[in-house]
Amino acid sequence: MKEFELKYGCNPNQKPARIFMNDGSDLPIEILSGRPGYINFLDAFNSYQLVKELKEALGMVAVTSFKHVSPTSAAVGIPLSKELKKAVFQDDIEGLDDSPLACAYARARGTDRMCSFGDWVALSDVCDVTTAKMIKREVSDGVIAPGYEPEALEILKTKRKGAYNIVKIDPDYVPEVTERKQVFGVTFEQGRNNFKIDRELLKNVVTAEKTLPESAVRDLIVSLITLKYTQSNSVCYAVDGQAIGVGAGQQSRIHCTRLAGSKADTWFLRQHEKVLNLPFREDIGRPDRDNVIDGYINKNEEDVCSDGVWQRYFTRRPEPFTLEEMRAYLDTIDGVSLGSDAFFPFFDNIERARRSGVKYIAEPGGSIRDDAVIECCDKYGMVMAFTGMRLFHH
Repeated sequence: MKEFELKYGCNPNQKPARIFMNDGSDLPIEILSGRPGYINFLDAFNSYQLVKELKEALGMVAVTSFKHVSPTSAAVGIPLSKELKKAVFQDDIEGLDDSPLACAYARARGTDRMCSFGDWVALSDVCDVTTAKMIKREVSDGVIAPGYEPEALEILKTKRKGAYNIVKIDPDYVPEVTERKQVFGVTFEQGRNNFKIDRELLKNVVTAEKTLPESAVRDLIVSLITLKYTQSNSVCYAVDGQAIGVGAGQQSRIHCTRLAGSKADTWFLRQHEKVLNLPFREDIGRPDRDNVIDGYINKNEEDVCSDGVWQRYFTRRPEPFTLEEMRAYLDTIDGVSLGSDAFFPFFDNIERARRSGVKYIAEPGGSIRDDAVIECCDKYGMVMAFTGMRLFHH
């Protein structure tokens, strides 16, 4: 296939639209079902790069969930605890522990379920039946993978009455080293960001505490590769082989850190016994449960525990989740990793990160206030590595 005509571009008024190879060669994809759109393909190609790099860096299967050209999360195939399975609504999946790919999907799709609503999924490996069954029951726009088991493909083809977007990509495809795009009729050209992220990048530890356990190395790599494909400015919290909070596209670094930190906090608090045992009515679907859980934790527009409201969702009125209870629970969290796509200009980012259990940090360094940032890390016994490499993505 030399080109694929799109219904429209970013918006319905942006026509004509298509994807094609600039050198006239065949596209490195095969569309197995559906008709992906412009933004779908932006998500597909960015997300596949992420999981491909994670697989190469860590030697583990990887999955990411994308929305509007940024990852909501990314994860590698590590088994889930009983509590986490329940928190991400995957405790009823038979054979989950036997499929590393399904475990990675459960983590990536379950991290920020509100933001993942209507997502694009990328798989580093051939989609198996267990993973396909999990994708089928979520609200999702499409999936890209290097292949699909025959039964898995048939399962996915039944989604959206046969209109679900399924893309197969050539795993051996290598893009040109130069990339171009146009803005306001002006062509921009740059070398493709082929910078390799691995454990060598974490050798320059600048804090008094120097010990980086293997789990932290893994999580920092997950964080940094996630940031490589996140709209900047961006910050990413990670633990247990998954990104648990992504702050994307903020003009201020501290706003990135706060946004990502609040998402990480919500991910942790979903595993609190009060949340796991919320008495939902049986007729409340998964997306609505996500919204209610977010409201229960974050005290959003609707007080889900108030009289006249709780009856819509629960069989009995749940006890409120107090700020004091949440803080006490979060204070038990430790060992979280944090990556930043550019240097921290002020130590306030470290103070905020500490509130979400951050112990390990990777950032480029190079701020005139590096000394103040390092001093703040030392105050809390954190380990920080300077990578020396910015990871802006636009």
